[in-house]
Amino acid sequence: MEVIVAKSAGFCFGVKRAVDKVYELTEGNDCIYTYGPIIHNEQVVQDLEEKGVSVIEDTEELSSIKEATVVIRSHGVSKQVQELIEQEGRSCVDATCPFVKRIHKIVEKESKAGKQILIIGNAGHPEVEGIMGWSVGVTKVAETKEEIESVAFDKDKEVCIVSQTTFNYNKFKELVEIFSKRGYDISVVNTICNATEERQTEAREIAAKVDAMIIIGGKHSSNTRKLYEICSRECANTYFIQTLDDLHLELPKSVRLVGITAGASTPNKIIEEVQNYVRINF
Repeated sequence: MEVIVAKSAGFCFGVKRAVDKVYELTEGNDCIYTYGPIIHNEQVVQDLEEKGVSVIEDTEELSSIKEATVVIRSHGVSKQVQELIEQEGRSCVDATCPFVKRIHKIVEKESKAGKQILIIGNAGHPEVEGIMGWSVGVTKVAETKEEIESVAFDKDKEVCIVSQTTFNYNKFKELVEIFSKRGYDISVVNTICNATEERQTEAREIAAKVDAMIIIGGKHSSNTRKLYEICSRECANTYFIQTLDDLHLELPKSVRLVGITAGASTPNKIIEEVQNYVRINF
């Protein structure tokens, strides 16, 4: 059995930066919290909990904590939440991915200039929720063709379009093209992370030539789900797992080439475990 592992699989720059920061803090701080799970990976979050790092889920919980270090996760938060974290003696460590931070600045600047904001992405994703919280004007989110066709703005004002960093690049272009035909004055900023584009392109290329494809990542990870969608279109035998424990392969004897990639929140240790298991057992 030959195995191809994507070079781009695993932690991206922003995730590694955030995770490393929290682990550094555990060495010298007694009371550490992250606002939301630091990344969408249950194994990493559990390991940090064992080292004394707790997760705050909402502003109500935050208000009950006075003396502590609170880390803003890689997905970022709204301006309001960030200001709350910085109040009342709490120490704020901002581990927002720099690519996400860039979107915050764009949205804040363009909305203050009077532009309406359209975010291409998943409305329920913490990154998108955070981005929305930096706009001072009308802001809407669309993820599908149906949603983009139903979005309505004031046609007398310009619309600035940005994207969730982990959104599918080809789908982003498609949705922007649909919206551009609706008669709005638009400006488009491609805010998809370069690492995301590279990861998706590489995954598509590998999936197109292998007999089976394994995607590793957290079940709540947006970028991992998109990898699964992309690879499923190229390879019928595509599997989405979180860890080696989820891997229950029943591959046909004709399978000779297996591809592996992983989302941006997947530790290298898990990728290596899956890779070694496949090579030894198939």
